[in-house]
Amino acid sequence: MSQAETATNSNKSKKKWIIENVTSLGLALLLVFTIRSSIVEAFKIPSGSMIPTLLIGDHIFVNKFSYGIKLPFSDWILDHPIYLIPRDPPKRGDIIVFTFPKDESLYYIKRVVGVPGDTIEVRSKVLYINGKPAEQQKFKPEESEKIYNSLDDPKYSRTNLDLYHEKIDQLEHTIMIDHTNFWAENHLPTTIPADHLFVMGDNRDFSNDSRFWGFVPFKNIRGKAMVIWLSWWFNFSESQYYFRPSRIGTLLK
Repeated sequence: MSQAETATNSNKSKKKWIIENVTSLGLALLLVFTIRSSIVEAFKIPSGSMIPTLLIGDHIFVNKFSYGIKLPFSDWILDHPIYLIPRDPPKRGDIIVFTFPKDESLYYIKRVVGVPGDTIEVRSKVLYINGKPAEQQKFKPEESEKIYNSLDDPKYSRTNLDLYHEKIDQLEHTIMIDHTNFWAENHLPTTIPADHLFVMGDNRDFSNDSRFWGFVPFKNIRGKAMVIWLSWWFNFSESQYYFRPSRIGTLLK
């Protein structure tokens, strides 16, 4: 074989190798983005609005087919997902990720407290759904102390806060209330329109939610929070690093 033929074969081999690897990489990326678009996506919690359920620095997986099987990339290309196979809509108590209705470039995470047709009201920091108060039971001191120690933030002072078990439709979760903060003490009765939700943060007095900016349209929902897969936070202002291995694998409810 001549030197020219050898060089030609070598170039063909290199081109074949490049094409095969680029194709493999392209298929792998397509699979990753399809999974991220339609099946599961990772999010990081940047704020304390869902404390004590979710802490700053928690990394979670969001189930993107909880409410239906989506056409891949539809919620990226359009302003809403297209469901190939719809499922039951969000229920009271679900923790959902959605695009903020006032700025859809932002993602928010909150708990659903009202569904279409419900009337939501807050009286003296107690949630009322269709005229009935959500059951609240205050934590025992030893239970509260354990949670306070996990918050990693001095602004959540034990002297100002109370923790409660709150029950919505027999589903129980934890909320935190600051009884020295009166700005969110009451919310007038509001009836939720079709295809919308009313959401609130579990950190009731430090949450920017439906009480202040209105309802979440169904089209903005991106999925249901599923599990914490990592929890760490670096506080740059205090040069403090927090790694919470005990939270890994926590199922969200």
